[in-house]
Amino acid sequence: MGKGGSGSGSLSEGVVKKILLSYTYVAIWIFLSFTVIVYNKYILDRKLYNWPFPISLTMIHMSFCAALAFLLVKVLKLVEPVTMSRDLYLSSVVPIGALYSVSLWLSNSAYIYLSVSFIQMLKALMPVAVYSIGVLLKKDGFKADTMVNMLSISLGVGVAAYGEAKFDAWGVVLQLGAVAFEATRLVMIQILLTSKGIQLNPITSLYYVAPCCLAFLFVPWIFVEFPVLRETSSFHFDFVIFGTNSLCAFALNLAVFLLVGKTSALTMNVAGVVKDWLLIAFSWSVIKDTVTPVNLFGYGLAFLGVAYYNHSKLQALKAKEAQKKATQADEEAGRLLEQRDGDGMGEKRDSQA
Repeated sequence: MGKGGSGSGSLSEGVVKKILLSYTYVAIWIFLSFTVIVYNKYILDRKLYNWPFPISLTMIHMSFCAALAFLLVKVLKLVEPVTMSRDLYLSSVVPIGALYSVSLWLSNSAYIYLSVSFIQMLKALMPVAVYSIGVLLKKDGFKADTMVNMLSISLGVGVAAYGEAKFDAWGVVLQLGAVAFEATRLVMIQILLTSKGIQLNPITSLYYVAPCCLAFLFVPWIFVEFPVLRETSSFHFDFVIFGTNSLCAFALNLAVFLLVGKTSALTMNVAGVVKDWLLIAFSWSVIKDTVTPVNLFGYGLAFLGVAYYNHSKLQALKAKEAQKKATQADEEAGRLLEQRDGDGMGEKRDSQA
């Protein structure tokens, strides 16, 4: 009895430890994601730090991340590089890097025109964009019930946009563009890299993708922001502000890998909803952005749609896992049967001899 109780207790401790670790990973990711969003808003907003140069800010992030990734992979050799041929880099990493650079540029640009709370509401369209692009590129099959769910999310976001007190059409276009490019990037990662058996952790991902992003961002930067920055003689690079901001962006990449690697992408989706509500509350109470009842009602509708989508994904994942276990059990039973038949034939030969 004593031993049984001890085993049960240790099992309970193991389960509790696993749950606590999962909540820790979620808390770290929410904190860093929250920090990066608010920090970027602070730097880019004309009423706060007043440095409205989103391409430059994204290039600072990418330069910092590329340098740190190079240090960890090539100099300190703490991370093993992935085998990457020139053809694979050009056909897979370059398109993903191009999409990522535009997505970051547009999403950072949106902070100049829109409130943090409204941006989070618009980001609820991400499942809609990922599913729609997946269907267009034949990565996902069309399902009527899923499309109805996507339309309900879109309707909720539309209501939230209708109730926005400081609606800016250009800001909305920028954020929707960012969502579209980011969704395309996520689908392309599945098609171009995952299908070829290549798994990039955040360090190797930044090692290969960040320099590519930097190259793509350099072209618009030369024509759009460099002439303005050159004339702004009063600007002095603040190493504390931009250094800590870049460090947070790098840490967020690590936190994403930690969260998805130790829990699941679904956990990250659910945690993202919690983070969005926290940001909306922060935007309203601290930054003093106007959040209207219509805003909240619309986002509430979108939130229910996203929650149902996550629930459906979880059920599909459980069904797939159950099917996999059943197949493994059948294969194991087949092997045991073959082994038993083999042993029986051997015994029969021995008795005949």
